[in-house]
Amino acid sequence: MAEIADAEARQRELVALLADVSRRNETSFKRLYDRCSAKLFAVIRRITISEATAEEALQEAFMRIWDHADAFDPTLASPITWMTTIARNTAIDSIRRGAERISATAVVIDEELADRLAAPGSVPDVLASRQLRRCIDGLDVDRRGMVLLAYCYGWSREELSHRFDRPVATVKTLLRRSLISLKECLGGG
Repeated sequence: MAEIADAEARQRELVALLADVSRRNETSFKRLYDRCSAKLFAVIRRITISEATAEEALQEAFMRIWDHADAFDPTLASPITWMTTIARNTAIDSIRRGAERISATAVVIDEELADRLAAPGSVPDVLASRQLRRCIDGLDVDRRGMVLLAYCYGWSREELSHRFDRPVATVKTLLRRSLISLKECLGGG
């Protein structure tokens, strides 16, 4: 009985805080953040890949709560359900923006790589060897791209995973197999 009363009291408090936030009360906004940020961060963290992305999404979620607190209707949802929905949608938006950023970067780098591979005189020293070039050209397109992005441009396994739409473990395996193929091709196998 006491637990139900406590839960109802917490819900009434959150409803009152959201009403104050809708009137731009910064003190209530800080109290609302203190009361709910850990729970909303946990929701966001389950969706996002990195902790840094989750922290950024949490900040953005609270900005949305600040901007739209006047739209909260306690007859339609509990305060925590309403805020959790905002947090989840913000995390999903954050993931989408991240994928778009990686994709846009990949297009620029792919064009860069194509230029370098097409013009032997313009390649960096690491690709200057004809034998190495021949061996790299012997890899299939995706594996060649992964090797170049990983070892010439410093892309992480996670970034390659997003770029090539493959699990991180598969990326690791493909990189390892590609390096073995290159070693064999160069006569070190």
